[in-house]
Amino acid sequence: MLQWCAHGFGAVALSALSQGAAPLPDERPLAPKPPQFPPRAKSVIFLYMDGGPSQVDMFDPKPLLKKYHGQDPRKVIGDLTPTQFGKEGTLFASPWEFKQHGDSGHWISSLLPHLSEVADELAIIRSMKVHSAEHTSANYFLHTGSVFQGNPSMGAWFGYGLGSENENLPGFVVVKGRKILTGGLNNFGSGFLPATYQGSLLLPRKEAIANIAPLEAEPALQRSKLDLIRTFDRQMNQGHGNEPAVEAAIQNYETAFRMQTAVPELMELESESPETMSLYGLDSDFEPLKTFATQCLVARRMVERGVRFVELVCNGATEDRWDQHGALQKSLPENCRSMDQPIAALIKDLKRSGLLDSTLLVWAGEFGRTPFAQGKDGRDHNPDGFTVWMAGGGIKGGVSVGATDEWGYRAAERPIEIHDLHATMLHLMGIDHTTSTFRFSGRDMRLTDVYGNVIEEVLA
Repeated sequence: MLQWCAHGFGAVALSALSQGAAPLPDERPLAPKPPQFPPRAKSVIFLYMDGGPSQVDMFDPKPLLKKYHGQDPRKVIGDLTPTQFGKEGTLFASPWEFKQHGDSGHWISSLLPHLSEVADELAIIRSMKVHSAEHTSANYFLHTGSVFQGNPSMGAWFGYGLGSENENLPGFVVVKGRKILTGGLNNFGSGFLPATYQGSLLLPRKEAIANIAPLEAEPALQRSKLDLIRTFDRQMNQGHGNEPAVEAAIQNYETAFRMQTAVPELMELESESPETMSLYGLDSDFEPLKTFATQCLVARRMVERGVRFVELVCNGATEDRWDQHGALQKSLPENCRSMDQPIAALIKDLKRSGLLDSTLLVWAGEFGRTPFAQGKDGRDHNPDGFTVWMAGGGIKGGVSVGATDEWGYRAAERPIEIHDLHATMLHLMGIDHTTSTFRFSGRDMRLTDVYGNVIEEVLA
């Protein structure tokens, strides 16, 4: 009797709301929400380098490695943290030359000539740490703040906290490269948050989503089908206590319907000028560069349209992604070539259109690489000290924060955790990471768990 009465009262209230002019409270969960304080940025583009790029070959020069190149690291460095494969070779100096660039004097290697041109836009953090040396758990930590799968992705947290400024596109979009990253779609999930906030996966091509074209000849026919499904879902929900999963399904149907128009228009890159296409590298005959150039240009178009959080997965140019356990001198230049020009173009393009001030860019892999060799020409995983950089909305370009030791091995000056990175990203978007919580399993959960401090040095 209590069960049926409870459902009955709820149904009466729901019926009254449905007949009035006001929408249901959860009618548009992705509607824009006010930030907690004035934000410095409105959108995030997260540039994820899949596999763990080598900091000592790109952003963190260590002259001492040249002096001791080829020597036993245990005799020179001392105790070593066990690596993923336990095959520590000799100290391995970077084969590439480093130079200082811009007014900031940022040290950047010859592998990145285009990024060197925008050095003064970057805030480089050289003392990042992560709590895992294994790809899957490190990816979960980078994306969700936990080494275990099942927690909401940072993109989902941004959608939950701020909603979306475009009702025709998802608030959290992932544009993948050649393959999905280690750990799979759990990196982009909504976890215990409503499913509406999970990441939507797009491919960097004209048909970005399978079945994006409607099957019905007339839009009215498809609309009537969706309305019928919506009616059934609402009726079921009224009788079973307002299930969040059903509400999410309703919203996802509606978003998918609107995306049939919005996504093809988004991917219509021919509307861009030839100069812009060339700037990004879309006229290149190097396919990996062309692929990531497409991803970067689409990201700019998405933030123009109000998408809150965009992640670009860069797999590099080789089968081992950025995971160079061998063939470093062949693979790393190809990987850098695939992303160097497109990212520099993205920064320049956002700046000239006035969007850089409102768009936060974050470049990171799940960890870095060791300063000693694996085999003859490779580097193993290194979670104890690696490089991440930020640019754009609210960031003080040209600054350098923290440092690794003289070998580029462990964070030695101002160690910074992934929780600190997440706290800073949320802060720049107008969210206090300590109060953006969701009640789950008897606890107020948050992206930064019970940790995290804003990295004040990078704030403009």
